[in-house]
Amino acid sequence: MSPNNDSIFTQELSRRTALKALFGAASAAVLFGLPTRAHAAEASQETTDKLNAAQAQLDEVQAQLDSIANEYAALANKNAQTLNDIEGVQGQIDDTQEQIDTKKSELKKKRNDLSDRVAASYKSGGTNILSLLLASGSFEELVANAHYVEKINKSDRDAIEDIQTIQKELDTQKSELESQKADLEKLKDQQTAQMQDMQAKQQEVQTVLNGLSDDVKELMAQRDSEILAAAQAEEAAKKAAAAAAAANKNNSYSGGSSSGGGSYAPGTPQQNAGSGKQQAVVNACYSTPSPGQNWCAAWVTNVFRNAGVGYFGGNACDMFNAWCYSSNRSALQVGMIVADSSHSGTGTPGLLYGHVGIYVGGGIVMSNEGAITSRSLDSFIGFYGTGSGVRWGWLGGISLS
Repeated sequence: MSPNNDSIFTQELSRRTALKALFGAASAAVLFGLPTRAHAAEASQETTDKLNAAQAQLDEVQAQLDSIANEYAALANKNAQTLNDIEGVQGQIDDTQEQIDTKKSELKKKRNDLSDRVAASYKSGGTNILSLLLASGSFEELVANAHYVEKINKSDRDAIEDIQTIQKELDTQKSELESQKADLEKLKDQQTAQMQDMQAKQQEVQTVLNGLSDDVKELMAQRDSEILAAAQAEEAAKKAAAAAAAANKNNSYSGGSSSGGGSYAPGTPQQNAGSGKQQAVVNACYSTPSPGQNWCAAWVTNVFRNAGVGYFGGNACDMFNAWCYSSNRSALQVGMIVADSSHSGTGTPGLLYGHVGIYVGGGIVMSNEGAITSRSLDSFIGFYGTGSGVRWGWLGGISLS
């Protein structure tokens, strides 16, 4: 969800539903307080035609917006798989590096042992290699002793060569893995750029949708005004006829009121009645109010600002793409943001912007869902992890632990 756009989507969708409901039952929605027979009043054909055309355009653009949201969700799912692949390859790189370090240690020890043995053989008085050869009593014994010395040296050389061979193989494997990771990082950047382009396109379509919605509202107000005027004229005519037939009687329409006691004004909507920093973030989670429905990223921004950590803007998917790098539960720490970049649970806003919350410890994630809620991590992942998956990390790259 976005601090700038999420609520607009929800408002537009609910507005669209309300407009269609009003359009489908025009007289019932307009003629507050008027007698039942007033339903015969109609707006002009020109206004009705304009309203039908504007509503059709609005529906068409809304369908484009829904299509963009679905495309974005599919791309976000691919991006999530890329992130998983990067995480897996990095794990293999780390394991390979550990093996390389182990083999380097073994190689160093073998070389040191051989060096020490050679040095000791020359320093000792009677057990060195030269003494062993010179002490041979016969040519046959000399040959046997020389073979023994050669055997020892070959064993050392073979051991060193084996370790060197394994080390080279591991170096090659690590190089291949790093190349694979680089390709995945490039793919991730491409996917992120595509999602950003899609968001820009969405903004353009949203602007058109907002304008069409305003046009529809104006035309509905005009239509309602015409219907109300026609109904009032019918009511006035009926009153005049009744007054002529019963001049000495007071009737319920006396006083010239054409609204029948209603308070509706044409075109006017009816109004209905861990560490210090980690602890500071947790405290701010409980003290920072909701900025409104769907403004989950705005709430996170306010929490970190109130905690004195800093200001971090952007919507939920921006935070996810920039700072959420892990899905390993052992890496989750108090004060980390927990987010997804796309999910289907909350409709178009969720598909385009995802959702973000803050881990406060004890297996609990707090977030703004219209009201500030506390969900278990499993519940959060179960609901918001249906698309891109849920990941976590330090907002702004600033470690609070």
